Amino acid sequence: MIVAAVAHPLVHLNAGLNLSATVLLLAGYVLIQRGRRQAHGRVMLAAFAVSCLFLTSYVCYHAQVGSVRFTHPGVVRYVYMTILFTHIPLAAAVPFLALWTIYFALAGTGVWRANLTDERRAVLLARHRSLAHWTFPIWLYVSISGVVVYAMLYHLWPPGAG
Repeated sequence: MIVAAVAHPLVHLNAGLNLSATVLLLAGYVLIQRGRRQAHGRVMLAAFAVSCLFLTSYVCYHAQVGSVRFTHPGVVRYVYMTILFTHIPLAAAVPFLALWTIYFALAGTGVWRANLTDERRAVLLARHRSLAHWTFPIWLYVSISGVVVYAMLYHLWPPGAG
């Protein structure tokens, strides 16, 4: 009988944070679709905070453990690698996209940089909306694919499970 190695506790925390970010992103989307701008802003800032916690935990985990290989052979390995290799570069872009999107929202609403003219705020809000059309689906994909990678690597086909 082959026994799978016990996963480091931060792995599960990371998955929970990714799942939380996914839920918050979807809630933020629903809120803005319903015109609830303040609630949308608060929820999206919470999604960003959760993602920052995830990034911190992720770096700590990999500093301790290093890389964990996906060892299952066959078609599922190609599926896993495809998800992982799309996830990684998009995950690297998300912090920058999210920061710029948040900046344009905060400046455009006057929460930050309150001394701007109404015309300048309108321009910044238009930039926020335009960039959010890219940021949201990428960020959502990264959050969801992170949970999928976790499930595949640690639950469906864990290392050492044969």
